[in-house]
Amino acid sequence: MHKDVTVIWNVGAELGEGPIWSDSLDALLFVDIRQARIHAYFPDGGERQSWDLDEACCWLLPREGGGFVAGLLSGVVELDLDADGPRIGKRLTPIEWLPAGDRLNDANSDTHGRLWFGSMDNDEAEVRGHLFRLDSRGLVEMDSEYHVTNGPAISPDGATLYHNDSARQIVFAFDLDDRGELSNRRQHIRLAPGAGYPDGMTCDREGGLWIALWDGGRIARYHADGSLDREIALPVSRPTSCIFAGEALDRLFVTSAATGCPDEPMAGALFEIEVDIGGIATTPVIMPNDSSL
Repeated sequence: MHKDVTVIWNVGAELGEGPIWSDSLDALLFVDIRQARIHAYFPDGGERQSWDLDEACCWLLPREGGGFVAGLLSGVVELDLDADGPRIGKRLTPIEWLPAGDRLNDANSDTHGRLWFGSMDNDEAEVRGHLFRLDSRGLVEMDSEYHVTNGPAISPDGATLYHNDSARQIVFAFDLDDRGELSNRRQHIRLAPGAGYPDGMTCDREGGLWIALWDGGRIARYHADGSLDREIALPVSRPTSCIFAGEALDRLFVTSAATGCPDEPMAGALFEIEVDIGGIATTPVIMPNDSSL
């Protein structure tokens, strides 16, 4: 293991994903999609808490005004979370709007509070994933023909959106304007065969892109021009995502998956990596007023 990597919580998540920092709870939150659970780690005191859900949650993001927006198997909803557990609120996407067998996978908000998220075939067999935007104008499909969608990440200046197709080992970059329109779709990073699959990712305050490499056993930082800066090895083969957290957003946490890794004692754990740079705050999602989306 890299000397700067610490096992924070060997929670054994089957598919740990979607880490976020919650200012309101002073906690790092992440989900286990396959076990339908939300986990919380409180860095100041080291406390941990977990909640079970009636259906899988693929991601959480902070909501303007408090609470969260969550991507469930049945769609996007408002969600509140406290010591008594999660409470599901208003639905923000139509019921049965995704084809049978599809689910959501990974999300982020841009600097204007617009919600970006992907969908995919849950069996990872069909190339039918999409990239969606949800804002005051409603739900819009922005890109398509993904095998496994992952990791929307936004550059510090808000002008670039990164999104990847894990199965194809490609990270795409888009120009993102102030109205939330995408243009100039381009291949930003292509991993070599055997190098792993780009999963969840996040930007730091210098514009570097940190990517968890599924089946690659490491995370990697890339410069804004797509060139490799550094790699950090982990004691698991399937890291899934990463986020800067803590009050100063200067602590890097990494989630991982236990699925398919029966001989790895730390598979599914939450890790912290000591780094020399900080991240950028997540803009709370501004929800549309129209509940009939």
